[in-house]
Amino acid sequence: MPSIIEGYNYDIFISYRQKDNKGDMWVSEFVEALKTELESTFKEEISVYFDINPHDGLLETHDVDESLKEKLKCLVFIPIISRTYCDPKAFAWQHEFKAFVEQASKDQYGLKVKLPNGNVASRILPVQIHDLDSEDINLCESVLGSVLRGIEFIYKSSGVNRPLLPKEEEPQDNQNHTNYRDQINKVANAIKDIITAIQNYSPQKVSQAVLESESVPVPQKSEKTPIIITSVVALAMISLGILFIPKLFKPSEELEKSIAVLPFKNDSPDQERMYFINGTMEAILDNLCKIKDLRVPGRTSVEQYRDNLKPIPTIAKELDVNYILEGSGHRDGNNVRLFVQLLDARKDKHLWSNTYDSNIEDIFSMQSEIAQSVARELKAAITPEEKQTIEKIPTTNLEAYDLILQANNNAYYAIVTGDIEPIIELSLKAIELDPYYADAYAFAGTITLLSGVWLGTKSISAAIVDSYDYYLKSLELDPDNSPAHFGMGLINEWGKWNYVEAEKEFLRALEGAAFTSLDENWGYSVISEFYFRMNQPEEALKYEKMRSDIGDVTPYSIIIKCLYGQKEEAQILLDKISSKMVKEGSFLSLGDYYDWMVKYDSAKYCYESAINVNDPLMSVPRSKANLALSYYKTNNYSKAQVIVSQLKILSMEAGAGSPDFFLGVYYSGIGENDSAFYWLEKAYNSRSPEFHTLKINPKFNSLKNDRRYWDLYERTGHKAYDEYLASKKNN
Repeated sequence: MPSIIEGYNYDIFISYRQKDNKGDMWVSEFVEALKTELESTFKEEISVYFDINPHDGLLETHDVDESLKEKLKCLVFIPIISRTYCDPKAFAWQHEFKAFVEQASKDQYGLKVKLPNGNVASRILPVQIHDLDSEDINLCESVLGSVLRGIEFIYKSSGVNRPLLPKEEEPQDNQNHTNYRDQINKVANAIKDIITAIQNYSPQKVSQAVLESESVPVPQKSEKTPIIITSVVALAMISLGILFIPKLFKPSEELEKSIAVLPFKNDSPDQERMYFINGTMEAILDNLCKIKDLRVPGRTSVEQYRDNLKPIPTIAKELDVNYILEGSGHRDGNNVRLFVQLLDARKDKHLWSNTYDSNIEDIFSMQSEIAQSVARELKAAITPEEKQTIEKIPTTNLEAYDLILQANNNAYYAIVTGDIEPIIELSLKAIELDPYYADAYAFAGTITLLSGVWLGTKSISAAIVDSYDYYLKSLELDPDNSPAHFGMGLINEWGKWNYVEAEKEFLRALEGAAFTSLDENWGYSVISEFYFRMNQPEEALKYEKMRSDIGDVTPYSIIIKCLYGQKEEAQILLDKISSKMVKEGSFLSLGDYYDWMVKYDSAKYCYESAINVNDPLMSVPRSKANLALSYYKTNNYSKAQVIVSQLKILSMEAGAGSPDFFLGVYYSGIGENDSAFYWLEKAYNSRSPEFHTLKINPKFNSLKNDRRYWDLYERTGHKAYDEYLASKKNN
């Protein structure tokens, strides 16, 4: 029976390796099931070419039956993608798969067609029956010319990777939770979409963007007039600046793969379980972030919508995503229930939902299963490496996992209040319960480091040594642990003054989904500050803009203008946000801006206002030194001296924030260079983490004509980083 389209011999061609049809005759059963489904999908009878005895053993050097070329003249080509199919020497690969790609690319419809819904689809419809190695995936994609997006018939459980059977004995153990009957229906529906697109094909209706993006040859015409007209139109478009049109006509598939995971609601009878629901939501979000085919806003980007009643389309527009995942959770003892639903945010339309019931022991499988189900609904490609990462179990000790969830949930409040010891105890208890828990070591490292650098609950040198050991252990257990790499970046920047290695570690950390042990906004701030201190303003602004808690006017957009003498422009930017900062009580940050702008009267007023609203950060040496300098510059010498005396007393203790270093900043700011170098040397001997600001802080300008400054500059790693940048530029 010929194809329903004149000029074609078959509607569907089934390509497979003979090895995959032995034993239970999987391919034969699939073809029969598909034929039955097609009868209830199409009004017309659909022809299927399926050779029960393919020339599987032939190599590309053998003669090929010429009749096969005619049989390949079909509308839809279905390769059964297995671990044996991806073999360039196989007959099916060379004379069916590759041959169809070449043949279809040259016919009137092309290899890709525009579907009724506006999406673009290939006439090759892969049916995938195994998870593949990355080499095989790359091989398939090299022939397809696009990402491998097959309809999966895969049964996956621990140690199992095989084709899905029509009647599974234990379907509940299938990690993919695919149903054979549903997958057959998906194949039939996809075939119908492709054939309908071909039936409705009209050259005038084909989008030029589709033709260009898929490299489909455009038929040549002999008449000169159309060519001239086309050339004139093209020149007009260029002159009008319509070179941006391709951006408007990107295939909708690319645009649809952006999703935000909103904070889950806690339906537990015990509201103290909120930390568990938060942790579960973040785990699902992090798993989705690991899929490179998806774009997923981070944790802090969505936190603002926790109790927000804005409409879904509004939230999606603000987050610049096309899909929203909502959820709620209930934990009662060891029983966990999660409800999740996927929404098309553009249409505010429900797409998919599911309820998951599980024992606490299966929480990691549940988190992985939800992420992969969402990815499948969005038709996002998941590489074997990504799948392995998503399914990785962080710890086998659920009590340890629970402790880290609690610690992470309370970390921000603990850091702000300085009550950090309970958080450290939780992380150490988790390590005691599971000595192989890499995330617990990374978390302990970050909290320990901040206890010395920021809070002063232990000496800076002790904090750096202890946190380094934690990060090192985490990386021994998991070499790709992003929070540990981020921590190593902090160690190299703050503790070793090795800015070359710090940059490498920060960039390595960014490769992971959850790249810090704490808040991602803080993580982006740290990296943007690093580049700012290394005098790379463009990089600083790039990472700062990745934060979700700032608007168009960013801190460094103001400070960088100050550094480069553009103080009027800086003032314009500051005027845009100053009233909001006052309303929010952000007097300390506002004072720092005025300090950079050398407007000490305004800085002094803001710092005093910060004290009046009990801002705890006004007690750290950095803020004290800035206030002292603003007093000195506004002729309040006695007030300045009181603060300086306080800093000198702090310098004799294991105080936080490097009082020695900031005394050096103060004395440099008032022009007493010998005193400045005295305190900077003390700061050097106590391994102050603040020497990363030596390059960029304008208060040190008075020291730059002194060889002692450049000696410190070299000893604290800045010269080595300058040489590193120069070598990168030359290469």
